[in-house]
Amino acid sequence: MAQTFHGIPLTLNTDGHAHPRENTLVGLAAVLGLVAFTSSFFHSVHALSAWTGLFGMIAGLWGQFVSVTTAERFVLMISLVAAAVGFYLGMARGGLW
Repeated sequence: MAQTFHGIPLTLNTDGHAHPRENTLVGLAAVLGLVAFTSSFFHSVHALSAWTGLFGMIAGLWGQFVSVTTAERFVLMISLVAAAVGFYLGMARGGLW
């Protein structure tokens, strides 16, 4: 069959070129956003969620600025929202210190 479905390509480089700097920012923003969002559920680690949320938002915004493909922007927006939620809840529960 000439038109066989081979699955969904799980790559951020949908244009066929390597983007190491952009992919690093996507990974960094995703990890920081996940940590910030997860730690925001616990009141005692408000400093962790606030700081990781702050750095996750910075990495996500910088990644949006230099991103090349739509797949990178998609993951960056999800990570950016998760980092922002973690940051704002961390700030509401005690702040950076």
